[in-house]
Amino acid sequence: MSKKLILNLLKYVMALFYFFGGVNHFVSPEFYLPLIPDYLPAHEFLNWVAGIAEILGAIGLLIPKTQKIAAWGIVLMLIAFIPSHVYFIQIGSCMPDVLCVDEWIGWVRLLLVHPVLVYWAWIYTKS
Repeated sequence: MSKKLILNLLKYVMALFYFFGGVNHFVSPEFYLPLIPDYLPAHEFLNWVAGIAEILGAIGLLIPKTQKIAAWGIVLMLIAFIPSHVYFIQIGSCMPDVLCVDEWIGWVRLLLVHPVLVYWAWIYTKS
């Protein structure tokens, strides 16, 4: 399998990931709202913005003329999500009745998974 084909397949996987993640912000806001740090205002609005950003980023990745800007948008969006990851760790990696994991999983998500997602999006800022 060629590198170009693999990158194209991974782009579609990423687009599906962000599209369904974005839709989920509207379908299950109760999952995302507790992840928004208390010091940020308008939690419902921020959740909507995040959902719209993920959906637009996903669609933009699949349009050749908008792929680079969409990829940059996803990179910036992921950077904007860092406070939520830190907040999740600060609250003990547990949102009762929503999501509770061992604290080390919160750290892995922040320090390993999140940078991989940023890098994955960054790849498409070049092609």
